[in-house]
Amino acid sequence: MEKKTRVAEKFDWTLCFILFVFFLTSCATIYSAQTTGQYGDTNYFIRQALNYAIGVVIVAVVMLFDNEQYRKLSWYLYGFGIFLLVFLIFAPESIAPETKGAKAWFVIPGLGSVQPSEFMKIFLILTLSKLIADHHEKIDYKTLKTDFYLLMKLGLATIVPLGLIAPEDMGTGLVIIAILVGMILVSGISWKIITPIFLIGASFAAAILYVVIKVPELLKRFFNIDEYKLNRIYSWLDPESFQSGIGYQLYKSLQAIGSGLITGKGFGERVVYIPDNHTDFVFSVIGEEYGFIGASMVIGMFFILIYHLTKTALDTTDPFNTYICVGIISMITFHVFQNIGMTIQLLPITGIPLPFISYGGSAMMGNMFAMGLIFSIRYHHKTYMFSSNA
Repeated sequence: MEKKTRVAEKFDWTLCFILFVFFLTSCATIYSAQTTGQYGDTNYFIRQALNYAIGVVIVAVVMLFDNEQYRKLSWYLYGFGIFLLVFLIFAPESIAPETKGAKAWFVIPGLGSVQPSEFMKIFLILTLSKLIADHHEKIDYKTLKTDFYLLMKLGLATIVPLGLIAPEDMGTGLVIIAILVGMILVSGISWKIITPIFLIGASFAAAILYVVIKVPELLKRFFNIDEYKLNRIYSWLDPESFQSGIGYQLYKSLQAIGSGLITGKGFGERVVYIPDNHTDFVFSVIGEEYGFIGASMVIGMFFILIYHLTKTALDTTDPFNTYICVGIISMITFHVFQNIGMTIQLLPITGIPLPFISYGGSAMMGNMFAMGLIFSIRYHHKTYMFSSNA
């Protein structure tokens, strides 16, 4: 009886409640989204509920291991993730078909499709956390040279999965970059190194955007960029001119969210048709049915989640755990900002789902793996009588 009490006290009930609210929101939104008739007999509401059930199992398994075990397993998980990404490139069409111009999924009979890059993001977070924690434990005297050495290690560990993922899935590639940036900011690397690198990166991105808008012929001539990829940028800047083609989803998304006004049209009362609105454009359904108030509540839920993850990072006494929390915060924050931003024309469309709400088995399993790590950190948290944090 006493053991059960201790288990209940160590369990993160706050995070459990937050995820339960996301579960209700996701299932209700997807149930409403599929009433447009575009999905035939496929019931994505049931499938999403099943995805959450699988996610609960993943959380339970991940909770069994503590931070020391994950620290030892990090490089093995990283290697396994790289193996899956490499195998995906050479796998036959029968198990790795090309979908929408990208080869990013394994098709497993009876289980559906699995996207290895979703798990690689979590494996990368564990590996980068270990690199930073080990570096600070081994280095007694911090200098610009040791900081640059740490930056090189983080960059090399990231560039391998990034190079394998980005050509097929630029959206996930951007998530990996966001994870790296977030972890660099808390890694202790001197701002004398970070600031010039970030300024160069921002200038490079601005230069590319300028070339795309003003002189796209240079990209076609020297980098062999096809017209389709350039039109994705143009449709973002001017969706109305591309509404009959590549800008159709964004144009309809703006119509849907705008027509929701303050209070929305009500559950199931949508009028604007958006293809595949149960996945990347699920926020458009929320905006149309529940208006500004409902959309703000969903964004507020993500703020609460990020706050709780930040509090976990501050409460833990192990730096390795702190870095894991930062990596997960960076991943989820970028997902939310990018997904919502692309539905309101703030950012280009990249095909990034809204965490815990958009339909998707691999994305859900990857996110629940990340939450399992947070549950594990809380569950195995140790306090010491004479520690400075006691």
